[in-house]
Amino acid sequence: MYTRQQGLTLIELMIVIAIIGILGALALPAYQDYSIRAKASEMLLAAGGCKTAVNEAISSASQADVSATLPKVCESQTSQYVIQISADANGVITVVGNHEALRGSTSASANSISLTPLQTASTPVSGSTDGGKPIASWRCGPSTSNGLPLKYLPASCKAS
Repeated sequence: MYTRQQGLTLIELMIVIAIIGILGALALPAYQDYSIRAKASEMLLAAGGCKTAVNEAISSASQADVSATLPKVCESQTSQYVIQISADANGVITVVGNHEALRGSTSASANSISLTPLQTASTPVSGSTDGGKPIASWRCGPSTSNGLPLKYLPASCKAS
């Protein structure tokens, strides 16, 4: 009786390996971008405590000028992905990421995110005149000097 052999020929095996290689080449860049976006999300999470401190300092101030107080409210917290968190005299928070951990961004200096407190939908807080007023919302984006490219910002940061 005749038995039929089963299995893959060398050509079929080479075609399967080529298809896997092509799929891997397409998936790798998308995975790298996703990985950097996840690290940028962690940077935003790390700024949460500072956002609360700035909000509290501005809204509960007894005088209008809080510009001297705001830079002191955020104690810089570091983590695997965050080198520094700081606030300026207007309450703008800058989160500087660890470039080594954010490997894959466009340059060594493109590693920071800025969070700006807003009095109204588009008016930024002025630390010298807005003490005692509530913060309506926060605008998120790359910082002006060395910001993380837009494609790496989390969706919640791009929309605001």
